[in-house]
Amino acid sequence: MTDLRAATRGSPLALWQTRHVAGLLSRTVDEVVVSTVGDRKTDVPIHTMGGKGVFVKEVQAAVLDGRADFAVHSGKDLPAETPDGLVLVAVPARADARDALVGSAWLDLPTGARVATGSVRRRAQLAWHRSDLVFSELRGNIQTRLGKLDSGGFDAIVMAAAAIDRLELSLEVTVDRLDPAVMVPQVAQGALAIECRSDDAETITTLAGIEDADTRRVVDAERAFLSELGGDCDLPAGAHAVTTADGEVEMEGMLSSLDGRVLIRERRVGDDPDMLGRSIARHLLDDAGGSALLAGPR
Repeated sequence: MTDLRAATRGSPLALWQTRHVAGLLSRTVDEVVVSTVGDRKTDVPIHTMGGKGVFVKEVQAAVLDGRADFAVHSGKDLPAETPDGLVLVAVPARADARDALVGSAWLDLPTGARVATGSVRRRAQLAWHRSDLVFSELRGNIQTRLGKLDSGGFDAIVMAAAAIDRLELSLEVTVDRLDPAVMVPQVAQGALAIECRSDDAETITTLAGIEDADTRRVVDAERAFLSELGGDCDLPAGAHAVTTADGEVEMEGMLSSLDGRVLIRERRVGDDPDMLGRSIARHLLDDAGGSALLAGPR
């Protein structure tokens, strides 16, 4: 059996994710470590570099040009549209999709608390709840960000709960996992997204075996929401979907102004994930004022 080659970023979390997929496959997987623009420009806010895609384009290129057979991405980093020549072949079982406040419980944040995050989605939602909060930019891998909690003088930082779990971090500070009612997660947060070449039938067959059907349905709904908002949407947006007891998909979508002063949300239930995600996006854009947000000043 020929070893498979996986394109991956070189961060501890990215390598964990790739090794996790290798374990699910019960196969030897050679790691093709790729540096992305998001990894190299750690002093530049993500949204100023183009947002989604800054952590995946070079990884995708390694698959397209034959250096690797497949790529493992954090689902939240993946743009809504898959490039020509690639297919999103498998989405394994999802981890915790929530965001986590590290350093303080949400209800314990003092007036004027300093919160660090590199995400405009997280910043806007926290500002909508608490206009008194003061925000600072935060970039780097998980360990770097945690190290800045004390050195930067922050009351709290925000990160994906799944990262804490996957790296088995034992933190000596408060970790408050934020209910989606407080903060709608990023699209596909907590999920892994595996891509390979669309003409590689053998690899497609191999990777399809680690697909989780329920996770795929909710991730498809969330990605359809993002796609319908439009690839040029640079506003804070998020979506969180779950499967119901009777097999339907329930999803909430969110769109906000950058400063968090305007925030709109919609929750719906449906049988068709793609139609559900797109219908929520259209409601936010056409009926709830989202189009005006997109057209307004940045």
